[in-house]
Formats: sequence, structure tokens, C-alpha cells
Amino acid sequence: MNQVSSQRWQQRIFLGGWTPGHGETVPVIEPATGDHLGELATASAEDVDAAARMAAAAQPAWAALPFDRRAAIMRNVARLLQERATEINRWNVRECGSIPPKAEWELNATIEQAHMAAAMPMQPVGEIFPSSMPGRRNYWQRIPIGVVGVIAPWNFPILLGLRSVLPALAMGNAVILKPDVQSAICGGLLLAEIFEDAGLPAGVLHVLPGGPATGDALVRHPAVKMISFTGSTAVGRQIGETCGRMLKKVALELGGNNAMVILDDADLESASSCAAWGAFLHQGQICMQAGRHLVHRKVAERYAELLAARAAKLVVGNPATGPVHLGPLINDRQAAKVADVVERSLAQGARLLTGGQRDGRFYPATVLTGVTPEMPAYTDEIFGPVAPITVFDTDDEAVELVNGSDYGLAVAVHSASVSRALNVASRLRAGMVHINDQTVNNEFQVPFGGMGASGNGSRFGGPASFEEFTQTQWVSVLDQGIQYPF
Repeated sequence: MNQVSSQRWQQRIFLGGWTPGHGETVPVIEPATGDHLGELATASAEDVDAAARMAAAAQPAWAALPFDRRAAIMRNVARLLQERATEINRWNVRECGSIPPKAEWELNATIEQAHMAAAMPMQPVGEIFPSSMPGRRNYWQRIPIGVVGVIAPWNFPILLGLRSVLPALAMGNAVILKPDVQSAICGGLLLAEIFEDAGLPAGVLHVLPGGPATGDALVRHPAVKMISFTGSTAVGRQIGETCGRMLKKVALELGGNNAMVILDDADLESASSCAAWGAFLHQGQICMQAGRHLVHRKVAERYAELLAARAAKLVVGNPATGPVHLGPLINDRQAAKVADVVERSLAQGARLLTGGQRDGRFYPATVLTGVTPEMPAYTDEIFGPVAPITVFDTDDEAVELVNGSDYGLAVAVHSASVSRALNVASRLRAGMVHINDQTVNNEFQVPFGGMGASGNGSRFGGPASFEEFTQTQWVSVLDQGIQYPF
């Protein structure tokens, strides 16, 4: 697969059907080699406008479709994702730099999401409340929002795109998906092909690859009634501000500077294994990555030794040509950022135990000790395979360090005493806390999301998806009109 194969989506966008995009054409670049895998068509603001209008026109009929027919389409999507796993996973490896096990896990998790979405249309859509007025019945029901815009990231483009697309469709909305141009084939165009073949009516889903201008046009379009965004906190703030002015519903799942908290009674073999997974999986390019390792002073030296030993064994290379643990970072800019954070932290007094040598887009698993809260390795969301270790002396100090960050996505706490760990967890401002585990956790049936600079309280998964992708309506009914004093 050295070139984009001759598929219906080659150099096309999905705008109610396959059509040339009016945005610029950009190359599809393989991060591991720099090779051009093909050319990608992108959507212009005019394409966004056409998609929004078409989606708004198609949505009422889709919402009116019997629930079992919507569910059947979701099941077809799950089946086709499974049948086309080889092609999807190959593109995930070549286009995104994923190692094959990561690509396989991501697709399997997405298939689970599709099955869950298939069950959503058959669930109760409301409740009946009592009334103080005799003869009145109060119905409180969920109804579709209308057109939902989904802006997906490049790191887990399939899962993090479809975790919004699937429930939004299941609840009767039309959807416009804007995948990142760095992952638009596996995270967009292949998916559009699947939904089309699954029997989704024309106009209900649109897939418009593009950059910031395409995303901005989607956010600002008046026919798009909700935006679901996964990405950086800086961009999320801008989207939230725009949606706030337009009184538009918005779900923001943003960055994180997540902490591994290692108490002095922790099992260090287990903790260091969890830490290596949480810090280095997918080259650290995960919003839940373990970016701060807060370790009790009594065990910090041993923890650092164990973590560094694990990091030093991880093989870095091209995941398309052989087994490796870490593939490339997504682009040169990201690789330079990771190297810069490490170099500036070392200049401020941090110590390098292993790693730290950039080779183009490849960066090895890196462990730093002596990291203080003033250093960039502590304050920044690195989004790279770097594990900075900071020591503390008391549980209270650990809590203060965790909560001192504006981010509040995920935290892991390790202790031999579950009650002690739970006491620490109860004081943490984070959307997810994992005891004796690592920070990169996802279960499709459990609500997922952050606090503070990591998100606006929105949640994805399980019952939260009903909340996110519907709005509620109160309908009161009287059998016969009544006479008021006026």
C-alpha cells in the first residue's frame, strides 16, 4: 500500500455522496518514513454549508425512522468494521504511526461502541411526572438535537470520532464529522464508506476532512446545533467561546497533565509496570497519558530504577515493517516539542535516567528524575513518551500537587491500602481516578470525561451518551381545555 488505492473515496469528500472537495489538496504523509501515501481532498467553508443544509433536511426523516431500523444500521456498521479490520488497521499504522496492537485495540473498542449504539434506540426516551392539576399528564422526553458536528483528533481517530458519531446517530441526529487531515483516511473516509454500505440514508452523515478553517466553519454554522470536540485545551477554549455566544450545545474533551501517585506502601513492580504503559503507550500521544509521576520520597529512587529499566527495553521503530513498542510521533513539530521540553527541563536541573535522544520523528521512552513543579516537564502536556518523576512527603502534599494543575482528566493512585488510596482519590479534582492501575483507561459503558481545563463536564459512554446527544422536552396533556381567570 504505497499509494492510495483506487477506491470510491480517493481524492473525495463525503458530502451526501462522494464528491470533490473545494478546499486545498494536501498530501497524506506516513510519519515513520515521510513518504507520501497519496493526496487528500479537503472541505471548504462552502462544502460545510452544503453539508449542514443537507443534514438539516435529512435529519427529521432519520429521527422518524422506527427504532429497530436505526438499530439495524448500527449493527451493520459493527459488522463492516469487523469485516474490514485488516484495511482499517493497516491505514491506522501507516497514517497515524500506531503499532498494530494499538490499532487492533482501537478498532475492537470502536466495534463495542457500535454495538452499544445499536442498543440505544430501543431504550426508554422519557418519564411521566405527576401533576398538581387534575387530569393533566406530564411527559418529559428526550428528542434529537438536530445536526451534530464532530471534530475528531488524530491520535485515536476511529474511536474518538465514532464515540460521538455513533450515539448521535442512534438518537436520531444527523452528523457532520471533521477528521484531522493527519488521520482522515482511517478516521474518516473509510468510515464514511462503511456507513454508506451499512444502509445509512443519504444526507444523514457527512465526512469533511480539513484543517482549522473547515472546523471553524462547522462550529459557526447556524444549522449545526451541537459541537462535540476532542483535542487541545487551547482550541477547545475557542470553540467553547464561539458556541457560548451562539447558545449552542458543546461537549469538550480536552488535554490532560495526568498524574501517577505512588504512595510509600505501593507495590513498586506493579506501579512501575502501570506507569510504563500509561506513559509510553502510543508514544505518549494520549490525552490520558501519565505525564506526572508523583512518588513518595521513601520509594522514589527504587521506583525510578524500575521505570527506567522498563523504558530502556522498549524498541522504537517503524510499526509497518516489524514489531516495535513505540512508533513515530505524528509530525516533526510534535517531535521537536517533546525534545524541547526535555532539554529545557534538563537545563533547569532535571536528571536523565534513560532515553532523551531524538531521531527525526522517533523519540525513545524517557525517564527524568529531580523534576520540580517549575519545570516544563511538569507543567506542560508533553504528548510524548516522557515520564517526569517528582517527589512528595505526605498524602496531603500529593493531593496538593495533583490539584495544582489546571487540568483534571485522569489520575492513578497506588497503595497497598485501598482505603488510603480512596481517601486520596476523594480529594482529587479529576474526572477519572483509578486505584492501583494506570491513567489510560477506557470502558465504553462507563461515562468518560474530565474537569477544569480537561473539559467542560461533558461525558461520553454509557448513560452519559443519552445526555450528550439529546435535548429534553416537557409535554403536558389535558383531555379537554380548561378556563383560566383571564
